[in-house]
Amino acid sequence: MPINKLFTSFDKYLPLDAEEREELRTRVTERKIKRRQFILQESDVCKHYTFVAEGCFKKFQVDDKGVQHNLQFAAEGDWIMEIDSFYSDKPSRVYIEAIEPSIILQIKKPDLFYLFTHNPKFDRNFRVIMENRFVELENRILQAISSTAEERYLSFINQYPHLFQRLPSTQIASYLGITPEFLSKVRNNIAKK
Repeated sequence: MPINKLFTSFDKYLPLDAEEREELRTRVTERKIKRRQFILQESDVCKHYTFVAEGCFKKFQVDDKGVQHNLQFAAEGDWIMEIDSFYSDKPSRVYIEAIEPSIILQIKKPDLFYLFTHNPKFDRNFRVIMENRFVELENRILQAISSTAEERYLSFINQYPHLFQRLPSTQIASYLGITPEFLSKVRNNIAKK
């Protein structure tokens, strides 16, 4: 069951007791999402924290030239949202789209704030989730300014070992900020070593 995957994800931080699990169960909505279906589009307000129970999503922005820039991937056991839009109610600057058929659990802002204020475990668990996202973002920025394409690709494989075989090369190249053709060269160079 998707809700059990969510409970298991919290077990890594502060495990929930039976009462807390029931409270969480009442505050999430399960949705089945088709491949290529959006759960957030640019200019919409992000209204949910989304837990991926099954499947895979990408968060991306499209520049003025129509080029897609992947910012994040989220697969089973991970969270995805547009944090600025969620907290500020500003229009989103990104899209979130399913790469595969997926099952998600979503928590609306009022329900999330209720959980934060009525049980410190939820506040702590979600804080750790956001801290982990922040660490990933810092690492990504450091790689972008100081690493070669090959180093970024190897880091991607380490960060997403469960995804690099599942994702098309075009998606990985977009995430790395290189062309698919250059990614092919990077892979060939690594294979020769």
